[in-house]
Amino acid sequence: MVSSFFAFSSLRSVVAVEQALQVLKDFYAKAGEATALVQQEPPEIFDKPYQGMGGESGGVIGMLEVIQSDFARLETETKAAESQAQAVYDKFTEDSSVDKAAKQKDVEYKSNKKDSETEDLGEAKADLESTQKELDSALRYYEKLKPSCVDAGVSYEERVARRKEEIESLQEALRILNGEDLAFMQDQ
Repeated sequence: MVSSFFAFSSLRSVVAVEQALQVLKDFYAKAGEATALVQQEPPEIFDKPYQGMGGESGGVIGMLEVIQSDFARLETETKAAESQAQAVYDKFTEDSSVDKAAKQKDVEYKSNKKDSETEDLGEAKADLESTQKELDSALRYYEKLKPSCVDAGVSYEERVARRKEEIESLQEALRILNGEDLAFMQDQ
């Protein structure tokens, strides 16, 4: 925007300098004729009519021509700088659009992942609660069984002997139920 202003201003300045140069050139071209209308004789110091300082190097016209070339150079440089700045801006805009789209996709992915993991966490908490209830129930049952199984106050050897007796009596009961011992009992 600023460079556009400078380019426009520079262009107006070039036109203004061209017009000023034309006016001065016309003036200096007619300067010789202007002294021809003088009613008095010019003093003898002048060998020819006054032409002004238009033709000398460093005169007003020379200075205006330098200014005109400076404005033309400024206009060219400004247009080049503006073109370069526009290219940089376009690249930045394109890169920003690509970056924004990538970040939006990333946000969408992470939001979906968060939702999924939140749901998984809820399920895991429910499973934990259910499992904890089962564990608590099993521990209560264990505490009920513990006195009869573990803390019976009987040594290992005594438990083995009792179990052996129980097995033998169960086998005898089985034989009686099958009728094997009935014949044995009748013989006695």
